[in-house]
Amino acid sequence: MLDDDEHECDCPPEGLPAYMGTFADLMALLMCFFVLLLSFAEMDVLKFKRLAGSMKTAFGVQREVKANEIPMGTSIIAQEFSPGRPEPTPINNVMQRTSDDPQRNLQVQCTPDQMTELESITEQANSGQSEFVEQLAELIEETRADAVSLANALAKQIRDGEVEIETQGRKITVRIKEKGSFNSGSDRLTKGFDMVLHDVRDLLATMKGQVLVQGHTDNIAISTSRFRSNWELSAARAVSVAEELLSEAVLDPRRLQVSGFSYTRPLVDNNTPENRALNRRVEIVINQDVDAALADGLEDLREQNPQRAREIDVTLTPRFNIQPDEIF
Repeated sequence: MLDDDEHECDCPPEGLPAYMGTFADLMALLMCFFVLLLSFAEMDVLKFKRLAGSMKTAFGVQREVKANEIPMGTSIIAQEFSPGRPEPTPINNVMQRTSDDPQRNLQVQCTPDQMTELESITEQANSGQSEFVEQLAELIEETRADAVSLANALAKQIRDGEVEIETQGRKITVRIKEKGSFNSGSDRLTKGFDMVLHDVRDLLATMKGQVLVQGHTDNIAISTSRFRSNWELSAARAVSVAEELLSEAVLDPRRLQVSGFSYTRPLVDNNTPENRALNRRVEIVINQDVDAALADGLEDLREQNPQRAREIDVTLTPRFNIQPDEIF
C-alpha cells in the first residue's frame, strides 16, 4: 500500500519556478532605476550633515556642534538662477508737462494807467536818489578841499613827519605826533609849534563842523610829580593844544571838545619803540557831518534800499592820507 502511495505522488519539476526569472528581471531593472536616480542626484553635504544632526538630536545622540534648524527643501531654481539686476536707462530728454494756471495766478493784474503811475513813481525815486548822491558827493568834495587847505598850511610839518592829515567821508583828522610838538613826558608845546597851531586855528575858523581835540599816549606807565598816570598826561596835552586854538578869540569855543584817552585807542600795537612813538599823539578831529535833511534821507535810503546805501557808503566816503608829494 505504501509503495502505491509513493508512486502516485507528483514531484515538482526540477529547476526554479518560471516566475523567478521575471521577478529577477524586475529586481534588476528596479536596481538600475535607483542607480540612475543616484547618478542624477546632487549631493548637498551641508544638507546631509544637518539632516544627520537632526536625527542624532532626535534620538538623543550627543554631539559637539548642534544643528541650527531642520533642513528645508532645496529649490533647484534658487540654486541655479539668481535674481537679475536691473540696469537704469537714462533718458536724454526729460519730459515735463506744465500748465499755465500758476503763471496766470502769479501775474499782477495792472491796468495801463496803473503801470504808468508805477513807472512814474520809480523814476521819481531813482531821480531822488541821484540828487541825494550828488549832494553827498558835493559835501565830500568840500571836506576834501578843506583837508587840502590844512595840508598846505602844514606842508613843512608833514614833510618832517610831525603831522599827518587823514579824511574819511565828512571827517578830517589832523594827527600831531609827539615828535616836534612835545618833549617826552611833558604837556608844554615846543618852541615855535604854537605858531603852527595858530595857522590851523585860522583855517578852522573858516570851516564848518565840530572840533574834537583828543590826547593819546602809549602803554608805558608814567608817574611823576606832575602826572600821576597817562590819563592826566593825555588830557593835559589835549588842553595845551586846545588853548592855542582858542587864543585871540578867533575860534568859537562852543565848537571845541577836549578829551584824553590815555593808551586806550592806539593806532598800532605798542610792541616796539617806533610803534609807541606813533601812538603818542594829539588829534584834531573836524566832524562836518551832513545837515538834518540829508541825514534823514540817508537813513530812509538804508531802510528802503540797503544795497544802494552800502554803495553810497563805499563810493562817497573814501579814506585817504595827505602825502608830502600831494601838497601844492
